[in-house]
Amino acid sequence: MGMLIKLSSISECYNNYFKSNFTFRLTKMADDEDEGSFGGMYEDGHWVWDEHTQALLFVSDLPPVNIEALQITSKAPTGTIEFRDDIDLIEQLRYKRRYQRKPTPGKIDLVTLQDVKDIALYTAPLSILSPMLIDMLHLPTTERFLRALIFCCAYYLQIAEEMTTRILDQATKIRTKRCEVLENQYRENLSDLRLLVAKEYCIMLIGGGDMRKFHHMGKDKKRRSLSDKDARLFETFLRISVQIVYLALGRRNFHQIELECHRVMKSEIFNTVEHMSKTGYLSKMAPEEKNVLLGTCLSHDKKLNTKSPLMNEVFCHRPIDFRLMGLGVVKYKRISTRLDYLYLIVAGPEEKLFELNMSVGLIGLQRSLFDTMLRPIIGQPTEKSKASVMSSKSMQRKSVQAPQRLYPEISLPPKDFIDTDLPSAFPAKPAEVRPVSQSQLKRWQKRYIRLTKPAAAARGTST
Repeated sequence: MGMLIKLSSISECYNNYFKSNFTFRLTKMADDEDEGSFGGMYEDGHWVWDEHTQALLFVSDLPPVNIEALQITSKAPTGTIEFRDDIDLIEQLRYKRRYQRKPTPGKIDLVTLQDVKDIALYTAPLSILSPMLIDMLHLPTTERFLRALIFCCAYYLQIAEEMTTRILDQATKIRTKRCEVLENQYRENLSDLRLLVAKEYCIMLIGGGDMRKFHHMGKDKKRRSLSDKDARLFETFLRISVQIVYLALGRRNFHQIELECHRVMKSEIFNTVEHMSKTGYLSKMAPEEKNVLLGTCLSHDKKLNTKSPLMNEVFCHRPIDFRLMGLGVVKYKRISTRLDYLYLIVAGPEEKLFELNMSVGLIGLQRSLFDTMLRPIIGQPTEKSKASVMSSKSMQRKSVQAPQRLYPEISLPPKDFIDTDLPSAFPAKPAEVRPVSQSQLKRWQKRYIRLTKPAAAARGTST
């Protein structure tokens, strides 16, 4: 018996040594096989005390990066743009050590929009990336736009499933007035959520606020229109936005998300994804489904005068609380319960979402529930390691059976208009802007410059 105990102890020690040595070697491989030399995040700068955040703030001594000078003028990629979904264990270790957002000490580690953006940028093909796109993704307006788009798509998928069930039930059940009341409520909710996306989208189009430097006619809108450059930036931004929504919603229903995002931003006529795939999903919808999912704010005009559904929501003739147009931008003295809920969705801190059992897709859920690539951790430790090494086919967008929803079902508060009459003067005090991670922005800018250096040197040699 004593000999057996000794042998089992030796075996256990050997296994522990093998695991620790294997992890150390993988970590060393992740360092040795990095994408290039990696400078420290806190080099070439100094620390100052920030009175607003009551914390130390790192200030770089290097001159600001001219993103327009670094912009690559190559044509936008055509065809299907594929993001990598087969990240192996070594790449995950490299990502975790070099690029993953570090948790804030003393706070609950929750999934943030920055976490989702980081994975999208890490897995994106280099052909669609640019310093201007990376900079654009790290602005308050863009963050509000992405959070509103994620929530809108999540509710759209939820209502689409509900309407599919209701249409199937019509074969054995009779429609009542209650059906119309409930469906009208769904339609109004979707219209309000599209309006949340549209107000931020309008800021991008007109180059307002922090989007001035991205306008195709310059900051002062006086130079000649750079329409080709604007088209490339818009197409790549739309594609990476679709990927961010797809990741934030747990890697499910990719094609539905892509079709809906292209439809609401480009209209049915210019929906290139639908033209290429030719699904004909709109013609297959029942009239009740179209009424709910597409809404009534539709304007059919000549091809060149066609407005996107987002613009139609802005100019729609329906009762809209004017405060909805300024959520996250303007500070209101008093808002309804519904608007306070939508404000938390668009611009609220993740800690508040967690306290109120709310989430924007995966945003606001505990980070410990997911692995490095934001896939759910399921099963025993041995199953976790196997899942992190091999790509799971059930998680890929081409899978027939979509994975189970990972976030709670959305239930919007009912409309409760207060002071619906327009005031004599609109509030001029801006809302508190949530800071965007500048450290992560520098990480991705440095990575892009490092990865494009060999290509730039090769072009210079050939010329």
